[in-house]
Amino acid sequence: MLEKPLGGRGLLLGGVPGVAAGRVMVIGGGVVGQNAAQVALGMGAEVYLYDRNIDRLRELEHQMNWLASTCFASTLEIEQRLGDVDLVIGAVLVKGGKAPHVVTREQLKLMKPGAVLVDVSIDQGGCFETSRATTHSDPTYEVDGIIHYCVANMPGAVPITSTWALTNATMPYVLKLADQGVHAALASDPGFLTGLNVAAGKVTYEPVAIDQGREYTSPQDALALVPAAG
Repeated sequence: MLEKPLGGRGLLLGGVPGVAAGRVMVIGGGVVGQNAAQVALGMGAEVYLYDRNIDRLRELEHQMNWLASTCFASTLEIEQRLGDVDLVIGAVLVKGGKAPHVVTREQLKLMKPGAVLVDVSIDQGGCFETSRATTHSDPTYEVDGIIHYCVANMPGAVPITSTWALTNATMPYVLKLADQGVHAALASDPGFLTGLNVAAGKVTYEPVAIDQGREYTSPQDALALVPAAG
């Protein structure tokens, strides 16, 4: 999206001898942010990786072999860097809840014309104020000269890989449900119980209830309303 025919600045992210590499800001140091930073480093870009957890930033420095600059994700620090970068990847995760806005529309004025925002948090509402969900057939739009890529189902572009990955992660839980039934499976695994979102018409995950303006019911109380199998 940084290529000129696609509306971008016309920049090769990795640069060439004699021409500086592009600069990438990754906001969020979780799995998505870490992998985004690794890919950008692999392309030869200059990378700044942001998170609010100092311990996590220490881990990332080791994992990136000190090739990426790790930064504490304060509003001021992000704002000061926006004018220097060519690509911003928003990988902010609030488990089960709406993503916070880490870049406002007003701050777009600080960025270079043709710079690109990629909002990986779009399926949780987006972490840029100007984000709105797009599709693979029409993936980008422009706001104040900044290209936005906000596809709500990015893994859908590689359905074979993403389906196998999702199946590998979820199949053990499916089998446990099939073998033990809902009540026994959730009672035997506190982590599985934490993943319950809705039961008996009740919202059992508090961040979802708050974001949807609905009443929260504890998983145990909601499950008591679900008839046991058999």
